[in-house]
Amino acid sequence: MTTIAEIIDSHPVDETWQRRLYELLHANPELSLQEEETYSRLMTELARFDCDVVAPIGKFGICAVFRNGDGPTVLHRADFDGLPVTEETGAPYASHKTVKTADGQTVGTMHACGHDIHTTALLSACDILDHTRENWSGTYIALFQPGEEIGAGAEDMVEGGLTEKIPAPDVVFGQHVMPGRAGEVMSKPGPQFAACDSIRVRIPGRAAHGSMPHNAIDPTYTAAMIIARLQGIVGREVNPADFAVVTVASMHAGTTNNIIPGHAELVLNCRFYSEKVKARVYAAIERVVHAEVLASGSLDEATVSYFAHGELLDNDEALFTTVRERFDEVFGEESVTADPKTVSEDFPVIPQAFGAPYFFWLVGCTPRDVWDKAVAEDRVGEDVPVNHMPTFLPEYEPTIAAATRAAATAALTYLAR
Repeated sequence: MTTIAEIIDSHPVDETWQRRLYELLHANPELSLQEEETYSRLMTELARFDCDVVAPIGKFGICAVFRNGDGPTVLHRADFDGLPVTEETGAPYASHKTVKTADGQTVGTMHACGHDIHTTALLSACDILDHTRENWSGTYIALFQPGEEIGAGAEDMVEGGLTEKIPAPDVVFGQHVMPGRAGEVMSKPGPQFAACDSIRVRIPGRAAHGSMPHNAIDPTYTAAMIIARLQGIVGREVNPADFAVVTVASMHAGTTNNIIPGHAELVLNCRFYSEKVKARVYAAIERVVHAEVLASGSLDEATVSYFAHGELLDNDEALFTTVRERFDEVFGEESVTADPKTVSEDFPVIPQAFGAPYFFWLVGCTPRDVWDKAVAEDRVGEDVPVNHMPTFLPEYEPTIAAATRAAATAALTYLAR
């Protein structure tokens, strides 16, 4: 019987092509839902495979459908947008691109979250499956998604008719590079990435001259009371065994030095591994906000609005168990158990649209000597560049090799004959 590792090894990916593609993507990042050049490059790369390319789905979404007889349908998603971060890695293929923001500022753009690895690995898995058709049967769908960094790309593809344009998958996969020993494949059942929302709170007040506070209802003071009380929600209303984050990400009030403003605004960012805990915390936030506004003497109500929603990424346990066995066979000691992460992803929107189970794993990308030293000295936060930092750069060879083999292994777990 041919093993999955033997199938993968029977068609080694052209390393020159693979590296050239990765460096091209890394040097030319584009911001979310502005990925016109990346879209064109992916369409060019996919043209050499025997597949049906369905595009665009939404603004820049792409699906490559590899049909190979009867069998299961497997979908693997990779994201390809960059971030408004000025790169400081010093890599010879570093990005030097800049863009102008809506307010006229010039910012650098960078693949500071590894989406260039994700995309290169999925194209490499396509290359493997396209050239090993005698060893598998069914349908393989490679989904390339824009706009993940703003949490809008997956929804854009769904609203663009994704579920009508491609076969419904039986299982859905995804992966993400993260700090950790480069080349290790890290996986777990259940919650992997947190659910998240941002919350905008508008606090009413009454404006007055700064010398006459008795004529005002000072919204900055009300905002300060709300901020103080918010810190007690996680500390005093959430079970210590549960996970919750309530961060006050911004506060804005007033425009000059001698006027008490008429309103203030807070923006919060919240994260959870449990829908039950999330509901409890959101109820507490709204209770605190409205109570403090009432205590200030205002006759107007605060407004609380939610945006930038991210679904809980909650791996299917049976799917995890099945694929993890193959990961253990292919990667041996390099297949390890992941920790849950507090970051968020819009990946679950894709499998939820189809009602399909999903499994999302992580690939370590930090040079092993750097990681091991930082862990030994308890300095991971200080000494290891993490996603979204201007110095974040995966160690290429072990990371791309593991990501490519993991993508192919997951697919062949269901498609191999």
